[in-house]
Amino acid sequence: MSTTQSERLRGLLEPLVAARDLDLEEIEVTPAGKRRVLRIVVDSDEGVQLDECAELSREASQVLDDADVMGGLPYTLEVTSPGADRPLTELRHYRRAVGRLIKAQLHEGGELVARIITVDDEGLDLEVPGVKGRKPTARRVAFDEIAKARVELEFNRKSDKPDAEHDEKIDENKEEA
Repeated sequence: MSTTQSERLRGLLEPLVAARDLDLEEIEVTPAGKRRVLRIVVDSDEGVQLDECAELSREASQVLDDADVMGGLPYTLEVTSPGADRPLTELRHYRRAVGRLIKAQLHEGGELVARIITVDDEGLDLEVPGVKGRKPTARRVAFDEIAKARVELEFNRKSDKPDAEHDEKIDENKEEA
């Protein structure tokens, strides 16, 4: 995608995305046979719902057709949110990942897997899981120490909070007894 096309697309799409209180994370045009795919990636602190993507897709399609920024060749428009294991590249990405486990490659070498506890403008406060029965440890990492990072998917994470529904069932059973 040429710089001018990229700039024109961003100029057209950013106001639509911002009007929905979303962040425009990425615009990508890729060839797909005789067509092209225009992928618009959006996100927000609350996440993005499927209905929001559908509505934004309809609006973006109209604006793109009116502006003819994609030229005469056919294309497919996709509006999506970033994947769960998306790269963390902006401060807002780290803030949205508070409480999540991340894997970070450090500039000094080495890899760090830890849970984000807090985020500020300079870096992260992390909890590094203990190994072999040891307790977790706290660690501070500045953003300039991180070469790249992404959220690690957790399928069996134990909740820090008690299960409210489970507690209610226990209370109901006590009343019945």
